Order: sequence, then structure tokens, then C-alpha cells
Amino acid sequence: MAEQRVRWGILATGGMAATFAADLVDLPDAEVVAVASRSEASARAFADRFGVARAYGDWASLASDEEVDVVYVATPHAAHRAAAGLCLEAGRNVLCEKPFTLNVREAEELVALARARGSFLMEAMWMYCHPLVRRLAALVADGAVGEVRSVQADFGLAGPFPAAHRLRDPAQGGGALLDLGVYPVSFAHLLLGEPADVVARAVLSEEGVDLQTGAVLSYESGALASVHCSIVGATPNAASVTGSAGRIDVPDGFFFPERFVLHRAGRDPEEFAADPADGPRASLRHEAREVMRALRAGEKESPLVPLDSTLAVMRTLDAVRDRIGVRYPGETGGRAGEGVGEGPGDGPGEGAGLLTPA
Repeated sequence: MAEQRVRWGILATGGMAATFAADLVDLPDAEVVAVASRSEASARAFADRFGVARAYGDWASLASDEEVDVVYVATPHAAHRAAAGLCLEAGRNVLCEKPFTLNVREAEELVALARARGSFLMEAMWMYCHPLVRRLAALVADGAVGEVRSVQADFGLAGPFPAAHRLRDPAQGGGALLDLGVYPVSFAHLLLGEPADVVARAVLSEEGVDLQTGAVLSYESGALASVHCSIVGATPNAASVTGSAGRIDVPDGFFFPERFVLHRAGRDPEEFAADPADGPRASLRHEAREVMRALRAGEKESPLVPLDSTLAVMRTLDAVRDRIGVRYPGETGGRAGEGVGEGPGDGPGEGAGLLTPA
């Protein structure tokens, strides 16, 4: 029996939006019915490219479109609070790109709004929906490596990025941490939960964003997580989980792994590989399928990407930024994010930027 078709709206027309739309086209139970940008020409060009029926030159028209079941927010992350909030206020369900917001205050506002409106809300942390990552987490939870002692993960791009690039722009939430570091931090959270303490160091740019950041997260259990991100050096993008009885190594692209290896004393290494039937390695279909499954089930959040986990990751990112001294325009003393205004809109370069895992 065919699944009920889910009608998607896409807010923004940059690289992430295009990648997501292309993956939705390949899902028989998904349909992109509307797209919005602050540029009507950009919205129309996107609609023509992907065969989308309605193109809006403003966000509010998409938010109020009653024929849209869920909106995918793909703006630069400095605008996530404004874009996702507008959709939630209008009663739309929302899948919002990572990092969820600039800071935990904004994240708490979105979560409170979704819960008050009874709308579905999920961060697009596609790593949590990836079948092989889920397999790794299940093995760890089942005790395959014993008690977890340490987690290591890194994500770095070679760059160099010019000063005008969004990754160097404080007004767009630039820097390595929010764009790339969210993956190592989220990986550590998946396996260890929220840390009890955070120590961090960074190299900052002239603009005041982090070019590379390293952090050690410590846990009540005695475990440690070492995470690193960079926009000035191509790191292995690898991860490992070490426990009292073994170790799991993810040699490349831990956020969308092709394989990982389980090492246990007295046994041959066991390799776990991605199932070719799951589709392309970099596919965003897994998170789209999870959103549609949850909507059909009447769920208001996903058990794979729960909102409390998203908030915990944002608290950790705020703690790292507090330690390294990165603040964005409008932020004042206290917790990172207090006093932050809504981010820039989706004008020139809207959502532009690489699909970071590619």
C-alpha cells in the first residue's frame, strides 16, 4: 500500500536547498510543492529547475501556504531563528538545517514555540538518521566496546576562505565551530550525552571567528571526548570510540560513513559497511524519510533527533564559544546568544556555501 504523499516547502534556494530538493525528487512519497526566497527571481529559477509548482518572493507566503505539510529551512544559520519561527507561528511543521540556531537561547525559543503550537520540529542532523551511524550507536549501547572511555572526532576543510566568505563573516555566524564542529560535538553527544565540563582553545581570524577549534569534553562517567574543527586544514574527518573492551574506528567521513571497524581483544577486526540499497553515501533522504515517518505517525519530534538533544548540543557549542571568546553581532555578556537579534536574510548568496559533508 502506497504511503500518503508528504508535501514539502523549501525556504531558501542555495546549495543545501538544491541538494535536499534533488533527494526529495527521488522519493516517491515526497513532493516539493513550494519554494520561497526573498528574491522572487531566485525562487522562480529554483522552481523551474526542480519542477516546483509555486514560487514565492517572500518567506511569509510559504509559511502561510496551507498545502505545505512541512517546511525545510535551508537559510544560513544566522537566519534560522527568524525563518523557522515564522513557519512555526503560521502552524507549519519544520525541518531546520544544522546548526539549529546561533545559540541555545534561540534554540529554546524555537522548541518552546513548536511545543506551544503542537507542530513538528527537528534539526536536520542527518548523521543521526544515517543507517550506519545508527548501527554504530546501537553496538556501543549494547556494550560492544564495554564502558566508553573516550570519543575522538574531527572535521576540517582545507580553505583558505576569503574574508568575504560566509565562513569568515561574524554576521552570518561564521567560523569552524558552528558549521563543522557541530558534527564532532553531536557525535560525542550521541554516544556520551551532555558533558559535565568543557575546555576549549581556538585560533581566531581578524574578523573574530574561529579558524580552528579544539575542545575536550568531560563526563560524570569519567569519559572524555576530544573534538576538533578547522576551516584552514583538511583533517581526516575521522572518529573513534574507545571502551573498556574494544574500539570502533570510523576512518573517513564519520558523519556519513561508508564503513567502520570494530576491534576487540582476541578477535579479528569486524568491518561494518553501508548497505548499497540505502542509496548514495551523501544522501539526505534518510532524514527526509524520518520526518515523513514521524508526520504520518502524528509525532511532534523525532526519536532519532530529539529536541532535548538538539538543545544539549547547542549548550555545548555555547560553552565552547564562551571559552574561546567568539561572539556574534548583538551578543552580550552571560550565556552566548543573550541579546542576539535575528540573522541576515536570504539575499545574495542565500544558503550558498558548500554542502559541508560533500
